[in-house]
Amino acid sequence: MAIKSAIVDGKHGMTMEQFKIWIKTLDVDKNGKISKDELSDAVRGNGGWLAGWKGKRGIRSADSNGDGAIDESEIHMLAAFAQKHLGIKII
Repeated sequence: MAIKSAIVDGKHGMTMEQFKIWIKTLDVDKNGKISKDELSDAVRGNGGWLAGWKGKRGIRSADSNGDGAIDESEIHMLAAFAQKHLGIKII
């Protein structure tokens, strides 16, 4: 999958729309939100180090309403975190 390769190797870019689609695939419980555990599993699944810490940090940086999860309205802030700390290039 092209999106996964963009995340793994950090050399390819993806559009914001592709990022949103990828983020929605992380929603394992299908509640419309990305939890710390779901984000951590994504980091770990893509070979990332310190997955728990990055998941927690990603949620804290993007969770503007303080509910402990990322919803549709907060995806842009998660994208900014992903670009800065996870090596994801959004074009």
